[in-house]
Amino acid sequence: MSATVSFEVPSPHGPRTVTVSYARVGRGEPLLLLHGIGHHRQAWDPVVDILATERDVVAVDIPGFGASPSLPDGLAHDLPTTSLVLAGLCEALELDRPHVAGNSLGGLLALQLGSEKLVRSVTALSPAGFWTEAERRYAFAVLLTMRHTARRMPLPMVERMSRTAAGRTALAGTIYARPARRSPDAVVAETLALAGATGFSETLRAGTTVQFTDDVTGVPVTVAWGSRDRLLLRRQGVRAKRIIPHARLVRLPGCGHVPMNDDPALVARVLLDGSR
Repeated sequence: MSATVSFEVPSPHGPRTVTVSYARVGRGEPLLLLHGIGHHRQAWDPVVDILATERDVVAVDIPGFGASPSLPDGLAHDLPTTSLVLAGLCEALELDRPHVAGNSLGGLLALQLGSEKLVRSVTALSPAGFWTEAERRYAFAVLLTMRHTARRMPLPMVERMSRTAAGRTALAGTIYARPARRSPDAVVAETLALAGATGFSETLRAGTTVQFTDDVTGVPVTVAWGSRDRLLLRRQGVRAKRIIPHARLVRLPGCGHVPMNDDPALVARVLLDGSR
């Protein structure tokens, strides 16, 4: 069920009210789902029903993406602030140390919440922050190209392209290994989400200095990487394992950067195993 919640977050200039859109379904221990930059919570739709059989699933639109407005003045779209906002969201929704799973930017945020001991477990799918400088520049260049293309394409063209497998590959082939499996409506919606993401530019700028270098202790951590990730290359998973030695490193065969649609059953199993 889709909803919004508003809550106050401290800032140097006094408390600021933040509004976050989310969808909640299922029962069991809480599981918070965080999407990547330029995406929206519907990225998790292929796995939500499976997860909801065992978890109280809360899929979030990170502020500045999807249906969540940008952060108000005085709050930056950076890692510390967004982590603070997510902690406030958990408090507002009465989620007592939920499990958390994230993809890309969401994976980085999940690891940050884990390092702050705010969650029970962390599952990070192709998380950001384990790149070399050259790899970061490459990924950001691809993201900027995708954003520029999405903003310039008229909606009728996006809708027309989404009706064919070749068109869906052109629109979404960078992040999915099997873009033809994504529904036309979903491809249209996520293209519009990328074009309209008000937090995209500031979040990307803040990411230029991000490097995840600290171990995450005290909580179980799973890091999973698609074997066909074209955005954050899978060798970054090996670096993540070196930095977080106790993490379980999982390979996702045949999956791209956003693996939930490429192999829903496998990804759901990884998430449920990671949150046990």
